[in-house]
Amino acid sequence: MIISARGLRKDFTVHRKVGRFRRERTVVSAVDGVDLTVERGEMVGYIGPNGAGKSTTLKMLTGVLSPSGGEVQVCGLEPVAKRTTLAKRIGVVFGQRSQLWWDLPLGESFSLLRHIYRVPETDHTARLKQCTELLALDEFIHTPVRQLSLGQRMRGELTAALLHGPEVLFLDEPTIGLDVLSKQAVRTFLSELDTRGDTTVVLTTHDLADIEKLCRRLVVIDHGKVVHDGTVDELHSRYRSRRTIVADLELPWPDGLTLPGAVVTAVEAEGRRVTLTLDGTAAGEVVAALAKAVPLRDLSVQEPDIEDVIARLYRDDN
Repeated sequence: MIISARGLRKDFTVHRKVGRFRRERTVVSAVDGVDLTVERGEMVGYIGPNGAGKSTTLKMLTGVLSPSGGEVQVCGLEPVAKRTTLAKRIGVVFGQRSQLWWDLPLGESFSLLRHIYRVPETDHTARLKQCTELLALDEFIHTPVRQLSLGQRMRGELTAALLHGPEVLFLDEPTIGLDVLSKQAVRTFLSELDTRGDTTVVLTTHDLADIEKLCRRLVVIDHGKVVHDGTVDELHSRYRSRRTIVADLELPWPDGLTLPGAVVTAVEAEGRRVTLTLDGTAAGEVVAALAKAVPLRDLSVQEPDIEDVIARLYRDDN
């Protein structure tokens, strides 16, 4: 495994005013006993509400913060003790931290990073070419960073984080505030990175569409503790979320008609539109039974909304 954490904890001391002259000291656990293992080549979504401990975890994994307790290794190294060595083997994109030089053209930032990380020129050229093609950097690579849009700058940050060939890439909200086209470019790029399988990615985000499109594994943290570690499908199964079928009919829905594996949850538009909620039966079986029972004009199968499932998870955990 390339990331291993056992009982990882980070405590902060908070002072608050008590009365007119006294202050009370309280210890708050931002991360409280997290166990996490990530295999080489995995792309893991690490999500949670604001203040759950996501960014604090990433800062401990990258050596920015020292843990208060527990054990952690990344690339076989202790992040804080071996921070300089680890920096050459990981890439990091944090929203509030930039690797680019504000007044220099984007391409010159990439050139400087090659020298900082001492990357052989042939390797640098090959990686930059790949990133340029996948992220469409050509149109603004000679533009000063300060003149780039947020979406262009994020594409530049992703490139900067990958030019030295890191084994692990940590991404903190990589699509926040981006327009639709920039989001699509970033997601396509990360999907290609995942397909190649030579870079492990840990992704934190509030945009759950990123998780659904990119990550097979989802780790949910709340109040500093892991409350779910598994696939998105397992999360839906745990909270009994269901797919729905919305069908437009040629004839009104027959009163009393039932279909095995589905429950009628709505009939509207003069009985010619029906919504069926599946109880776990394959959608194809229900669609076949529906088509046999009544003529169809149009039909769509809708996946459960992961945002609703995550919201229920947070409520239940509280």
